[in-house]
Amino acid sequence: MPRYIWLLVIATTINVTGGSFLWPLNTIYMHNELGKSLAFAGFILMFNQGASIAGNLIGGVLFDKFSAYKTILYGTGLAMVSAITLSLYHSIVPYSILLVLIGFGSGITWPVMFAMAGSVWPEGGRRAFNAIYVAQNLGVALGATVGGYVASLSFNYIFIANASLFAVFFIIVLVAFKWMDEERNRQMHTTIIEQSGKIQNKSKFIALIILSGGFLAAWIAYSQWQSTIASHTQDIGIPLDQYSLLWAVNGFLIVLGQPLLKLVTDRITSQKNQIYVGTTILITSFIIVMFAEEFTVFVIAMVILTIGEMIVWPAIPTLANDLAPKGRAGFYQGFVNSVAAAGRMVGPVIGGLIVDVYNIQLLFFVLLFLLLIPFVTTYFYDRGIQENQSKAKVG
Repeated sequence: MPRYIWLLVIATTINVTGGSFLWPLNTIYMHNELGKSLAFAGFILMFNQGASIAGNLIGGVLFDKFSAYKTILYGTGLAMVSAITLSLYHSIVPYSILLVLIGFGSGITWPVMFAMAGSVWPEGGRRAFNAIYVAQNLGVALGATVGGYVASLSFNYIFIANASLFAVFFIIVLVAFKWMDEERNRQMHTTIIEQSGKIQNKSKFIALIILSGGFLAAWIAYSQWQSTIASHTQDIGIPLDQYSLLWAVNGFLIVLGQPLLKLVTDRITSQKNQIYVGTTILITSFIIVMFAEEFTVFVIAMVILTIGEMIVWPAIPTLANDLAPKGRAGFYQGFVNSVAAAGRMVGPVIGGLIVDVYNIQLLFFVLLFLLLIPFVTTYFYDRGIQENQSKAKVG
Protein backbone atom coordinates (compact mmCIF):
# COMPACT_ATOMS: atom_id res chain seq x y z
CA MET A 1 0.00 0.00 0.00
CA PRO A 2 1.14 3.60 -0.55
CA ARG A 3 2.76 5.41 2.38
CA TYR A 4 -0.17 7.81 2.70
CA ILE A 5 -2.59 4.92 3.09
CA TRP A 6 -0.45 3.59 5.94
CA LEU A 7 -0.66 6.99 7.64
CA LEU A 8 -4.45 6.92 7.32
CA VAL A 9 -4.53 3.36 8.68
CA ILE A 10 -2.41 4.19 11.75
CA ALA A 11 -4.39 7.34 12.55
CA THR A 12 -7.70 5.53 12.09
CA THR A 13 -6.64 2.72 14.44
CA ILE A 14 -5.70 5.17 17.20
CA ASN A 15 -8.88 7.21 16.77
CA VAL A 16 -11.21 4.22 16.82
CA THR A 17 -9.38 2.58 19.72
CA GLY A 18 -10.17 5.65 21.80
CA GLY A 19 -13.80 5.69 20.74
CA SER A 20 -14.14 1.95 21.35
CA PHE A 21 -13.47 2.41 25.03
CA LEU A 22 -16.81 4.23 25.15
CA TRP A 23 -19.29 3.50 22.35
CA PRO A 24 -19.99 -0.22 23.06
CA LEU A 25 -20.85 0.76 26.66
CA ASN A 26 -23.01 3.86 26.06
CA THR A 27 -26.34 2.07 26.45
CA ILE A 28 -25.11 0.03 29.43
CA TYR A 29 -23.74 3.17 31.14
CA MET A 30 -26.96 5.14 30.71
CA HIS A 31 -29.23 2.20 31.55
CA ASN A 32 -27.33 0.56 34.40
CA GLU A 33 -25.16 3.35 35.86
CA LEU A 34 -27.45 6.37 35.35
CA GLY A 35 -30.75 4.49 35.65
CA LYS A 36 -32.26 5.61 32.33
CA SER A 37 -34.61 3.53 30.17
CA LEU A 38 -33.50 1.83 26.97
CA ALA A 39 -35.71 4.19 24.98
CA PHE A 40 -34.07 7.22 26.63
CA ALA A 41 -30.61 5.81 25.93
CA GLY A 42 -31.72 5.25 22.34
CA PHE A 43 -32.79 8.88 22.01
CA ILE A 44 -29.42 10.14 23.27
CA LEU A 45 -27.62 7.88 20.81
CA MET A 46 -30.02 9.17 18.14
CA PHE A 47 -28.88 12.74 18.77
CA ASN A 48 -25.26 11.57 18.79
CA GLN A 49 -25.65 9.96 15.39
CA GLY A 50 -27.76 12.85 14.11
CA ALA A 51 -24.83 15.12 14.87
CA SER A 52 -22.56 12.60 13.15
CA ILE A 53 -24.76 12.79 10.04
CA ALA A 54 -24.47 16.58 9.99
CA GLY A 55 -20.71 16.24 10.47
CA ASN A 56 -20.45 13.68 7.64
CA LEU A 57 -22.23 15.93 5.18
CA ILE A 58 -20.36 19.07 6.23
CA GLY A 59 -17.04 17.23 6.22
CA GLY A 60 -17.67 15.83 2.75
CA VAL A 61 -18.58 19.23 1.31
CA LEU A 62 -15.62 20.95 2.99
CA PHE A 63 -13.31 18.26 1.59
CA ASP A 64 -14.52 18.97 -1.94
CA LYS A 65 -14.72 22.76 -1.68
CA PHE A 66 -12.32 23.92 1.04
CA SER A 67 -9.42 21.99 2.59
CA ALA A 68 -8.97 18.35 3.51
CA TYR A 69 -6.33 19.15 6.15
CA LYS A 70 -8.22 21.97 7.87
CA THR A 71 -11.48 20.04 7.74
CA ILE A 72 -10.08 17.00 9.52
CA LEU A 73 -8.11 19.21 11.94
CA TYR A 74 -11.19 21.16 13.03
CA GLY A 75 -13.32 18.04 13.36
CA THR A 76 -10.70 16.21 15.36
CA GLY A 77 -10.09 19.23 17.57
CA LEU A 78 -13.78 19.51 18.46
CA ALA A 79 -14.00 15.80 19.28
CA MET A 80 -10.84 15.98 21.42
CA VAL A 81 -12.00 18.98 23.48
CA SER A 82 -15.40 17.35 24.01
CA ALA A 83 -13.83 14.04 25.08
CA ILE A 84 -11.52 15.77 27.56
CA THR A 85 -14.50 17.64 29.04
CA LEU A 86 -16.45 14.37 29.22
CA SER A 87 -13.65 12.81 31.27
CA LEU A 88 -14.30 15.51 33.89
CA TYR A 89 -18.10 15.76 33.75
CA HIS A 90 -20.23 12.71 32.92
CA SER A 91 -23.54 13.02 34.72
CA ILE A 92 -26.50 12.68 32.36
CA VAL A 93 -26.77 16.31 31.16
CA PRO A 94 -23.09 16.93 30.24
CA TYR A 95 -22.82 13.32 29.05
CA SER A 96 -25.69 13.82 26.61
CA ILE A 97 -24.42 17.18 25.30
CA LEU A 98 -20.79 16.09 24.95
CA LEU A 99 -21.74 12.84 23.26
CA VAL A 100 -23.51 14.91 20.60
CA LEU A 101 -20.45 17.16 20.14
CA ILE A 102 -18.15 14.14 19.85
CA GLY A 103 -20.48 12.70 17.23
CA PHE A 104 -20.38 15.94 15.23
CA GLY A 105 -16.60 16.33 15.41
CA SER A 106 -15.88 12.70 14.58
CA GLY A 107 -18.48 12.82 11.80
CA ILE A 108 -16.55 15.59 10.07
CA THR A 109 -13.36 13.51 9.95
CA TRP A 110 -14.63 10.25 8.39
CA PRO A 111 -15.55 11.45 4.88
CA VAL A 112 -12.08 12.98 4.66
CA MET A 113 -10.42 9.71 5.67
CA PHE A 114 -12.40 7.64 3.14
CA ALA A 115 -12.19 10.21 0.35
CA MET A 116 -8.43 10.54 0.81
CA ALA A 117 -8.07 6.75 0.71
CA GLY A 118 -9.80 6.71 -2.66
CA SER A 119 -7.87 9.76 -3.89
CA VAL A 120 -4.32 8.67 -3.05
CA TRP A 121 -4.79 5.05 -4.18
CA PRO A 122 -7.41 5.08 -6.95
CA GLU A 123 -6.00 1.92 -8.52
CA GLY A 124 -6.49 0.14 -5.19
CA GLY A 125 -10.25 0.02 -5.65
CA ARG A 126 -11.92 -1.90 -2.81
CA ARG A 127 -8.52 -2.44 -1.16
CA ALA A 128 -8.17 1.26 -0.29
CA PHE A 129 -11.49 1.36 1.55
CA ASN A 130 -10.95 -2.07 3.05
CA ALA A 131 -7.68 -0.81 4.58
CA ILE A 132 -9.56 1.92 6.46
CA TYR A 133 -12.29 -0.54 7.40
CA VAL A 134 -9.72 -3.00 8.81
CA ALA A 135 -8.02 -0.18 10.73
CA GLN A 136 -11.36 0.81 12.22
CA ASN A 137 -11.98 -2.71 13.41
CA LEU A 138 -8.48 -3.16 14.76
CA GLY A 139 -9.29 -0.11 16.88
CA VAL A 140 -12.59 -1.68 17.89
CA ALA A 141 -10.79 -4.87 18.93
CA LEU A 142 -8.12 -3.07 20.94
CA GLY A 143 -10.56 -0.70 22.64
CA ALA A 144 -13.20 -3.32 23.38
CA THR A 145 -10.65 -5.83 24.68
CA VAL A 146 -9.50 -3.43 27.37
CA GLY A 147 -12.68 -1.37 27.76
CA GLY A 148 -14.86 -4.00 29.41
CA TYR A 149 -12.26 -4.78 32.06
CA VAL A 150 -11.57 -1.09 32.68
CA ALA A 151 -15.30 -0.33 32.98
CA SER A 152 -15.70 -3.15 35.51
CA LEU A 153 -13.22 -1.24 37.70
CA SER A 154 -14.61 2.24 37.07
CA PHE A 155 -16.31 4.03 34.19
CA ASN A 156 -14.18 7.07 35.06
CA TYR A 157 -11.14 5.32 33.57
CA ILE A 158 -13.08 4.72 30.34
CA PHE A 159 -13.61 8.44 29.86
CA ILE A 160 -9.95 9.21 30.58
CA ALA A 161 -8.72 6.60 28.08
CA ASN A 162 -11.14 7.88 25.44
CA ALA A 163 -9.94 11.48 25.87
CA SER A 164 -6.26 10.49 25.85
CA LEU A 165 -6.42 8.70 22.52
CA PHE A 166 -8.48 11.47 20.93
CA ALA A 167 -5.63 13.80 21.94
CA VAL A 168 -3.05 11.49 20.35
CA PHE A 169 -5.11 11.38 17.15
CA PHE A 170 -5.30 15.20 17.08
CA ILE A 171 -1.52 15.49 17.42
CA ILE A 172 -1.00 13.03 14.55
CA VAL A 173 -3.38 15.00 12.33
CA LEU A 174 -1.73 18.30 13.27
CA VAL A 175 1.80 17.11 12.56
CA ALA A 176 1.55 14.38 9.91
CA PHE A 177 -1.46 15.22 7.72
CA LYS A 178 -0.34 18.49 6.09
CA TRP A 179 0.17 16.58 2.82
CA MET A 180 -3.57 16.09 2.39
CA ASP A 181 -4.40 19.24 0.43
CA GLU A 182 -1.58 18.85 -2.06
CA GLU A 183 -2.46 15.20 -2.75
CA ARG A 184 -6.18 15.97 -2.87
CA ASN A 185 -5.69 18.73 -5.44
CA ARG A 186 -3.44 16.55 -7.60
CA GLN A 187 -5.93 13.69 -7.72
CA MET A 188 -9.04 15.84 -8.12
CA HIS A 189 -7.83 17.90 -11.09
CA THR A 190 -10.50 17.93 -13.80
CA THR A 191 -12.01 20.33 -16.28
CA ILE A 192 -15.24 22.30 -15.95
CA ILE A 193 -16.62 20.52 -19.02
CA GLU A 194 -16.00 17.11 -17.43
CA GLN A 195 -17.60 18.23 -14.18
CA SER A 196 -20.69 19.76 -15.74
CA GLY A 197 -21.39 16.76 -17.92
CA LYS A 198 -21.32 14.39 -14.97
CA ILE A 199 -23.25 16.61 -12.59
CA GLN A 200 -26.04 17.05 -15.12
CA ASN A 201 -26.48 13.27 -15.22
CA LYS A 202 -28.51 12.60 -12.07
CA SER A 203 -28.71 8.83 -12.54
CA LYS A 204 -25.56 8.16 -10.51
CA PHE A 205 -26.76 10.13 -7.52
CA ILE A 206 -30.16 8.43 -7.71
CA ALA A 207 -28.29 5.12 -7.79
CA LEU A 208 -26.40 6.16 -4.65
CA ILE A 209 -29.67 6.98 -2.87
CA ILE A 210 -31.23 3.62 -3.78
CA LEU A 211 -28.11 1.70 -2.78
CA SER A 212 -27.99 3.59 0.50
CA GLY A 213 -31.54 2.53 1.35
CA GLY A 214 -30.38 -1.04 1.85
CA PHE A 215 -27.27 0.18 3.68
CA LEU A 216 -29.53 2.09 6.10
CA ALA A 217 -31.67 -0.99 6.79
CA ALA A 218 -28.59 -3.12 7.43
CA TRP A 219 -27.17 -0.56 9.88
CA ILE A 220 -30.48 -0.31 11.78
CA ALA A 221 -30.24 -4.06 12.35
CA TYR A 222 -26.51 -4.04 13.10
CA SER A 223 -26.83 -1.22 15.65
CA GLN A 224 -28.92 -3.46 17.91
CA TRP A 225 -25.73 -5.25 18.92
CA GLN A 226 -24.58 -1.99 20.49
CA SER A 227 -27.90 -1.17 22.17
CA THR A 228 -30.77 -3.59 22.76
CA ILE A 229 -28.72 -6.77 22.41
CA ALA A 230 -26.08 -5.25 24.73
CA SER A 231 -28.72 -4.66 27.39
CA HIS A 232 -30.23 -8.10 26.73
CA THR A 233 -26.90 -9.77 27.50
CA GLN A 234 -26.89 -8.01 30.88
CA ASP A 235 -30.48 -9.08 31.59
CA ILE A 236 -29.64 -12.76 31.07
CA GLY A 237 -26.59 -12.55 33.33
CA ILE A 238 -23.65 -12.19 30.94
CA PRO A 239 -20.93 -10.09 32.65
CA LEU A 240 -19.91 -6.72 31.24
CA ASP A 241 -16.37 -7.84 30.46
CA GLN A 242 -17.69 -10.79 28.44
CA TYR A 243 -19.96 -8.50 26.42
CA SER A 244 -16.97 -6.30 25.59
CA LEU A 245 -15.09 -9.44 24.62
CA LEU A 246 -17.66 -9.96 21.84
CA TRP A 247 -16.45 -6.74 20.22
CA ALA A 248 -12.85 -7.81 20.68
CA VAL A 249 -13.74 -11.00 18.78
CA ASN A 250 -15.38 -8.85 16.11
CA GLY A 251 -12.41 -6.56 15.65
CA PHE A 252 -9.63 -9.14 15.76
CA LEU A 253 -11.51 -11.48 13.42
CA ILE A 254 -11.80 -8.67 10.87
CA VAL A 255 -8.06 -8.02 11.08
CA LEU A 256 -6.94 -11.66 11.13
CA GLY A 257 -9.58 -12.80 8.66
CA GLN A 258 -8.32 -10.71 5.75
CA PRO A 259 -6.72 -13.71 3.95
CA LEU A 260 -10.09 -15.50 4.15
CA LEU A 261 -11.83 -12.36 2.88
CA LYS A 262 -9.44 -12.18 -0.06
CA LEU A 263 -10.34 -15.75 -1.02
CA VAL A 264 -14.01 -14.73 -1.05
CA THR A 265 -13.57 -11.47 -2.98
CA ASP A 266 -11.23 -13.12 -5.50
CA ARG A 267 -13.98 -15.60 -6.31
CA ILE A 268 -16.93 -13.22 -5.94
CA THR A 269 -15.62 -10.19 -7.80
CA SER A 270 -18.98 -8.46 -8.32
CA GLN A 271 -19.70 -5.90 -5.57
CA LYS A 272 -23.40 -6.69 -5.99
CA ASN A 273 -22.89 -10.39 -5.34
CA GLN A 274 -20.68 -9.57 -2.36
CA ILE A 275 -23.57 -7.62 -0.83
CA TYR A 276 -25.99 -10.50 -1.50
CA VAL A 277 -23.68 -13.07 0.12
CA GLY A 278 -22.71 -10.85 3.03
CA THR A 279 -26.32 -9.91 3.83
CA THR A 280 -27.33 -13.59 3.80
CA ILE A 281 -24.63 -14.24 6.39
CA LEU A 282 -25.86 -11.29 8.49
CA ILE A 283 -29.36 -12.79 8.49
CA THR A 284 -27.94 -16.12 9.69
CA SER A 285 -26.25 -14.42 12.65
CA PHE A 286 -29.49 -12.77 13.79
CA ILE A 287 -31.39 -16.06 13.55
CA ILE A 288 -28.80 -17.61 15.86
CA VAL A 289 -28.81 -14.75 18.38
CA MET A 290 -32.63 -14.99 18.60
CA PHE A 291 -32.17 -18.23 20.53
CA ALA A 292 -28.93 -17.38 22.35
CA GLU A 293 -28.95 -17.75 26.12
CA GLU A 294 -25.30 -18.60 26.75
CA PHE A 295 -22.17 -16.59 26.06
CA THR A 296 -20.73 -19.19 23.67
CA VAL A 297 -23.80 -18.91 21.41
CA PHE A 298 -23.40 -15.13 21.34
CA VAL A 299 -19.77 -15.64 20.32
CA ILE A 300 -20.85 -17.90 17.45
CA ALA A 301 -23.43 -15.33 16.34
CA MET A 302 -20.82 -12.56 16.53
CA VAL A 303 -18.32 -14.55 14.44
CA ILE A 304 -20.96 -15.08 11.74
CA LEU A 305 -22.04 -11.42 11.95
CA THR A 306 -18.43 -10.35 11.51
CA ILE A 307 -17.94 -12.49 8.40
CA GLY A 308 -21.04 -10.91 6.91
CA GLU A 309 -20.00 -7.33 7.63
CA MET A 310 -16.47 -7.97 6.33
CA ILE A 311 -18.01 -8.70 2.95
CA VAL A 312 -20.73 -6.02 2.92
CA TRP A 313 -19.34 -2.91 4.62
CA PRO A 314 -16.33 -2.13 2.34
CA ALA A 315 -18.42 -2.78 -0.77
CA ILE A 316 -20.65 0.25 -0.16
CA PRO A 317 -18.00 3.03 -0.11
CA THR A 318 -16.30 1.27 -3.03
CA LEU A 319 -19.49 1.50 -5.09
CA ALA A 320 -20.00 5.09 -3.92
CA ASN A 321 -16.49 5.96 -5.10
CA ASP A 322 -17.20 4.33 -8.47
CA LEU A 323 -20.41 6.36 -8.80
CA ALA A 324 -18.86 9.69 -7.76
CA PRO A 325 -18.00 12.23 -10.50
CA LYS A 326 -14.55 13.80 -10.18
CA GLY A 327 -14.50 16.50 -7.55
CA ARG A 328 -17.46 14.93 -5.69
CA ALA A 329 -15.74 12.05 -3.91
CA GLY A 330 -15.93 13.79 -0.52
CA PHE A 331 -19.65 14.46 -0.84
CA TYR A 332 -20.42 10.88 -1.93
CA GLN A 333 -18.37 9.41 0.93
CA GLY A 334 -20.00 11.85 3.32
CA PHE A 335 -23.40 10.72 2.08
CA VAL A 336 -22.58 7.04 2.64
CA ASN A 337 -21.14 7.73 6.10
CA SER A 338 -24.27 9.75 6.90
CA VAL A 339 -26.48 6.81 5.96
CA ALA A 340 -24.52 4.53 8.28
CA ALA A 341 -24.80 7.14 11.03
CA ALA A 342 -28.56 7.43 10.35
CA GLY A 343 -28.87 3.68 10.89
CA ARG A 344 -26.97 3.98 14.15
CA MET A 345 -29.17 6.96 15.04
CA VAL A 346 -32.64 5.49 14.56
CA GLY A 347 -31.69 1.86 15.26
CA PRO A 348 -31.34 2.14 19.06
CA VAL A 349 -34.54 4.23 19.29
CA ILE A 350 -36.59 1.79 17.23
CA GLY A 351 -35.11 -1.21 19.01
CA GLY A 352 -35.49 0.34 22.46
CA LEU A 353 -39.15 1.23 21.88
CA ILE A 354 -40.00 -2.25 20.55
CA VAL A 355 -38.31 -3.96 23.50
CA ASP A 356 -39.78 -1.57 26.09
CA VAL A 357 -43.34 -1.88 24.72
CA TYR A 358 -43.29 -5.48 23.47
CA ASN A 359 -40.27 -7.80 23.77
CA ILE A 360 -36.92 -8.55 22.17
CA GLN A 361 -38.24 -11.55 20.23
CA LEU A 362 -40.54 -9.28 18.18
CA LEU A 363 -37.54 -7.04 17.54
CA PHE A 364 -35.62 -9.94 16.01
CA PHE A 365 -38.43 -10.60 13.50
CA VAL A 366 -38.43 -6.90 12.56
CA LEU A 367 -34.65 -7.04 12.03
CA LEU A 368 -34.91 -10.10 9.78
CA PHE A 369 -37.42 -8.23 7.63
CA LEU A 370 -35.14 -5.18 7.43
CA LEU A 371 -32.25 -7.35 6.23
CA LEU A 372 -34.27 -8.38 3.18
CA ILE A 373 -34.26 -4.77 1.93
CA PRO A 374 -30.59 -4.74 0.77
CA PHE A 375 -31.35 -7.54 -1.68
CA VAL A 376 -33.94 -5.33 -3.40
CA THR A 377 -31.98 -2.06 -3.37
CA THR A 378 -28.75 -3.70 -4.56
CA TYR A 379 -30.56 -5.37 -7.45
CA PHE A 380 -32.22 -2.16 -8.67
CA TYR A 381 -29.79 0.66 -7.76
CA ASP A 382 -27.93 0.86 -11.11
CA ARG A 383 -30.86 0.24 -13.45
CA GLY A 384 -31.07 3.96 -14.33
CA ILE A 385 -27.37 4.08 -15.20
CA GLN A 386 -27.68 1.03 -17.44
CA GLU A 387 -30.69 2.55 -19.22
CA ASN A 388 -28.80 5.81 -19.85
CA GLN A 389 -25.82 3.89 -21.17
CA SER A 390 -28.08 1.90 -23.51
CA LYS A 391 -29.69 5.11 -24.79
CA ALA A 392 -26.27 6.68 -25.33
CA LYS A 393 -25.16 3.69 -27.42
CA VAL A 394 -28.32 3.82 -29.50
CA GLY A 395 -27.96 7.59 -29.94
